[in-house]
Formats: sequence, C-alpha cells, structure tokens
Amino acid sequence: MNRVRESSLVRKESLVPFSLLLFYLILEYGRPQDLLPFVRVLHLPAIITVLLALSVINSGKFQLLKDKQTVFFLFLFGLMVIHGPIAVNNYWALMIFIAMAGNFIVFLALIRYVDTPDKYNRLLKTWFGIHVFLAIHGIAKKGTGVGGFLGDENDFCMTINMIIPFSFFLAMNAAGKKKIFYIVLSGLFFSAILISFSRGGFVGLMAAFAYCWLKTKRKLLTAIIMGVLTVFAIVVAPPAYWDEVRSITEEGADTGTGEERVYEWKIGWHMFLDNPIIGVGQGNFPYVFQKYELQVTGSDEPFYGRSVAGRAAHSIYFTMLPELGILGTCIIFGMIYYTFKDLRTIRANILKKNYKESNQSSDKYLSIVLALEGALVAYLVSGVFISTLYYPNLWILMGFIISLKYIVIKGLKIDTA
Repeated sequence: MNRVRESSLVRKESLVPFSLLLFYLILEYGRPQDLLPFVRVLHLPAIITVLLALSVINSGKFQLLKDKQTVFFLFLFGLMVIHGPIAVNNYWALMIFIAMAGNFIVFLALIRYVDTPDKYNRLLKTWFGIHVFLAIHGIAKKGTGVGGFLGDENDFCMTINMIIPFSFFLAMNAAGKKKIFYIVLSGLFFSAILISFSRGGFVGLMAAFAYCWLKTKRKLLTAIIMGVLTVFAIVVAPPAYWDEVRSITEEGADTGTGEERVYEWKIGWHMFLDNPIIGVGQGNFPYVFQKYELQVTGSDEPFYGRSVAGRAAHSIYFTMLPELGILGTCIIFGMIYYTFKDLRTIRANILKKNYKESNQSSDKYLSIVLALEGALVAYLVSGVFISTLYYPNLWILMGFIISLKYIVIKGLKIDTA
C-alpha cells in the first residue's frame, strides 16, 4: 500500500514540471510576451527555464550521461566556454551560450518528464495547438512570425515546415473526421508558407513533401493531395511569390539573394580555413566577416559597391563551420547521427512482439516516428539557406525523439491526438 501511495505521489509531482514544460513551449513558440507587452515584463520564459533546471537537477532518477546527445551537448558547451574570452565579440558569444543553455534545459526536461504515453499525447496536442496559432497568425500578418526567433519569415517557415510531416502522417493513419482534420491542418500550414514569400521556406517545403511521398505507403493518394495543393498554390500565390522563389539563384545586388548567399559562404569558407579547429566563436560570424572580406577581395566594398558584413551566414552549415570549426561541427553532426539512430531504435522496438498484438497502436507509433524524422529532414534542408543553428527547433526535436524512444522501449502503447 505504501509503495502504491509513493508511486502516486511521484506521478503527481512529475506533473508539475511537465506542466511547466508545456507552458514553456507555449511561451517560446507562441510568444504571448511579444503580443502582450504587459506579459513581457514578467520574464516568464526565464523564470520557467530556471524552475525546469532546478527540477531536473533535483530529479534523483535522471541520468545525465545516459544519452549520446547529452554527452555531445556537454562537449559543445565546453567548446563555447573556450570561445568566451577569445572571441572578437565576447557579448554575443555569451548570449549564444545562454540561449543554448536554455535549449539544453528544455531538452533534458523533455527526456525526463515526457515519460508516459499520456504525457506524449498531451505534448503532441500542445505542439499542434501552438503551430495552428502560428500558422493563423502568419496568414493574418502576411507571412511574418510572432516575434523573437520566429519574427523573420524564413525562420517562421522553417518552423512550419517541421510540423507538416506530423499533420501528413497522422492524416494517413487516421480515419473519418480525424483524417479530414489533419488534411485541413496540412493545407493551413501550406498556406502559411505560401503567404510568407520565403525562399528558404519553399526549399524546405519541397523537402518535407518529398520525404512524405517517399515514406508513405499511399503514394497515389499522397500524389493526388500534393497535386491539389500545387494547383492551389499556382492559382492563389501571386506572381511576386514565384519571382521571390526564382531569386534564390538570380544574380545582382537588387534582383536576388542567391549570389549574395554564395558570396557570404565563400567568405565564410575562408573564415573556417583560417580557424579550422575551433572556429571564430559562436555568434561571431557577422563580427569578423569584414576582416575576411577584405582579406579575400582586397576591398572594403566588394559586393556591388558595398560590404555585407554584420549579417548572418544564411545557412546553419556555414554558421557551424566558421564559428565552431571542425570540432564543433563533428559534435553537432554526432548528435544528429545518434538522433537518426534513435529513430531506427524506435522502429525496431515497435516491430517487436509486444507491439504486433495491436496493429493500430503500432501504426500510430510508426506515423509519429515518420513525422519526427520528416521534421528533422525539413530542418536540415531548410537550414541550407537559413541561419537557425542556435534556435530551439533542432534541440527540442531531439528531446521529442529521445523521450519517445524510452516510452517505446518500455513497451507502452500510445494513443495519438
């Protein structure tokens, strides 16, 4: 009897940090503090992050070094600490370190507190609710995000790209009203991307669509749905949208961004070659750019009579290499490798005997796994043209995947939203 009471007490106590975690995701992605000025003065995201950190630290059952991604995270922090005193811009090196520390805390909280099917189901419902709000807000504001790391249309679109595989694969698994519901959500997310005029978002969208088609068993139905969405895009999207998409590869100072991106990457590559091991420091690409621009071109205004110093690299990969060097790049790619490996582990456990007893439960799990993998693919492709390395998207997604891994390994059934 005492053991039952203790177990019940532990479950109730774990609901508090879990609720804080959901609230944090609402604040971080929905960003009511940017829409309601009086909320901003409360500094709720910082307060909740501290509370989650204290909760994780005081958690007796949590094993910090259990997952490879967590170990790599700690190595990454070690590298960032080294950059603190030696980076050209110490302030931004510190700011990125603090931002990544917050991402790490939420990553740990996801693994620690999303430990039952019911919690994962509630997490998914909250996740969908946040993204529905983001899509509606983006459409109402003609493609701009709510603020913070989602204020830029490209960053906003990358985030929406990452939710599309969820609505798609859950639609393929659902029936009746639920199927219609998820198809409608896919159309809503698609519309939000169209209205944003984001070129990087368009590339990520194509990657998300391609992944969905390759992985689904219902290729004909998927092709029909995508065909309908394509016709919708052609009819609804104004000519200016397609002009924006074409500008990815156009040249000229005023006509497109393709040449400017390549120019930034060229300078960034020289920046990396000059600092190959540990890079120039997190957040320092814009601040040392002019030095290498002058070194490579011999001019202060080499790009159509101007310098493009002070701007982001417009790519997670050309942020990673110059700022973190080979060491940091290997750390991050190691995390991504083990995340894909975890997805394979989840699939293998789903197909074990205890899941074959319920094909419906197994199919729902597989839909979630495909959605998570599709979101990761959408991020990695969108990131070719967007600087989002230190944003929470990738690190939170890793937490989603690892928490699902442990739920599946325990042999628990999940009932998706």
